Formats: sequence, structure tokens, C-alpha cells
Amino acid sequence: MFKGSIVALITPFDGENVDEKALRGLVDWHVDQGTHGIVPCGTTGESPTLSHDEHKHVVEIVVEQAAGRVPIMAGTGSNATAEAIAFTQHAAKVGAQGALVVTPYYNKPSQEGLYQHYMAVADSADIPVFIYNVPSRSVVDMSVETMARLAEHKNIVGVKDATAELDRVLLTRAAIGPDFIQLTGEDGSALAHHVMGGVGCISVTANVAPAACAEFQNACMAKDYDRARDIQDRLIGVHEAMFCETSPAPVTYGCSLLGLAPNTVRLPLVTASAAAEAQVRDAMSKAGLLNS
Repeated sequence: MFKGSIVALITPFDGENVDEKALRGLVDWHVDQGTHGIVPCGTTGESPTLSHDEHKHVVEIVVEQAAGRVPIMAGTGSNATAEAIAFTQHAAKVGAQGALVVTPYYNKPSQEGLYQHYMAVADSADIPVFIYNVPSRSVVDMSVETMARLAEHKNIVGVKDATAELDRVLLTRAAIGPDFIQLTGEDGSALAHHVMGGVGCISVTANVAPAACAEFQNACMAKDYDRARDIQDRLIGVHEAMFCETSPAPVTYGCSLLGLAPNTVRLPLVTASAAAEAQVRDAMSKAGLLNS
């Protein structure tokens, strides 16, 4: 169910509140542009600063607006296991097709702690669970061995890998097998990840280039790697620009250039600097994403 270009959706804000109209518009736009799936309430969706009520409401809106047209993988992770369970149970209840559970941040659990955390989450709700391994954000790295133990649970079906270590794909395939769904969280290495055995990307760039990211993934799935490389050549500057400052500030600015959402993020993040704005604008223009 989850493969191809899966957008790590921004959460648009209208002042202090979630901009529901803009959020619904984003879902419709992504469906129209060919995006293969949507992740609300991930890091790009500013999950750390959403209240619990807002978090649940965003998931509900996205599921409702998608109306089954594309699958929804709701971000449900937390560094408190009880909170991750509550978010995962809510996602299952409202009809999300998957749950993306980040490795607990700041706590720095051991591998056994990671194992028990994910087992508790997977036991709590009948929904496919994806491990989100992102050491740069969470300061903990799940080993392939721990992931293989977790993959024995019927509900733990895949991983979003944001380590940028391409040998992880092969090591994971060797330890778990080819049916375990491997998605990358790194747009820039998505082509290599696919060649290694991945099946898609949970993408930041897809927020501003959904059609191109979907076309890229379609080319990968057809094993038309020459075509995929041509698209990556066009988008590589955008991939870099999306992380020229702390995400999601650059991508939120990019969405504002397209008239999709206000250029607003929540403290402690701040909007992109003038230099970052210039880099984003230039990259999007060179990639043919802006009219001028």
C-alpha cells in the first residue's frame, strides 16, 4: 500500500491556529498531482509543537479529506510510550492506513528499550506500523538487529530510514527479507535507495514538487533509472534548499511561493532567513516550479 512518493506534509497555520482550509486544499492538491500517499503530523508537520488535540484533529482532517483516494500514514510517535500508544490508537480509529512512529527522542533508550517501546505500540492497535529511524533528530539509532526482532510482529511492516546510510537497505533486506517495506526519508539519495531495494520516499520536496516527485518514483518503480536520474538532476537543488535551514522553515516558505499555505512556523522554529528564502526561490525557479 505504501510505496512511491509519500509527502511529509506541512501543517499550515493561520496565526496561532491550524489553517484547516489550507490543509484540506493541500490534500486535494497532492491527490491531483499524483502523490502516492500522505504523512500528516511528522517532523515536517511540526508535530513537536502541535497540542494533542491539534495533532488528532490534523490527522482526522487529512483522513477525511483524502477519502480513500490515497493512503494516509499518520505520524503517531512520541518519546513517551503511553502518548505514542494513544496517538496510534487514534489513527487506527479514524481510518488512517498506517502509523509512522519515530524512535523516542531525548530519552536515548537502549536497543532493548526501543524494542519494548515499539512492541507496546504495535500491540495497542491493529494498524500497520512503520519505524521512523532518524538519528539526526532523535539522537538514537535503531540497529538492524533490533529492527529484525520487531519485524516479527505482524503489525510492524516497514521503516522510514533517514540515516542516509545506503548499506542499511541491503543489511535490512538480508536480516528481514524483501517484503519489509523500506522507505527513505532522504530525497537526495532516493534513487540509490530504490536501486538498493527501497520502494519509495517520505519526501519533503514533494510538498513543493509533487508531480515531479511522483513521476520520479513512477520511473523508479518501472526501473527506468535513466528517466529517474534526469528528474533527480532537475530536483537536486530543491532537495538541498529544503534543508538549507532547519526544516520545515524552507519548505513552508516554498509552499507560500506557490500560494498553498502561509509562511508561518511555530516557535522555537522561525521562518527562513532572507538568504534561505533566496536559495529556495532560486532552486524552485531553476527546477521549473515557479512561473517567474
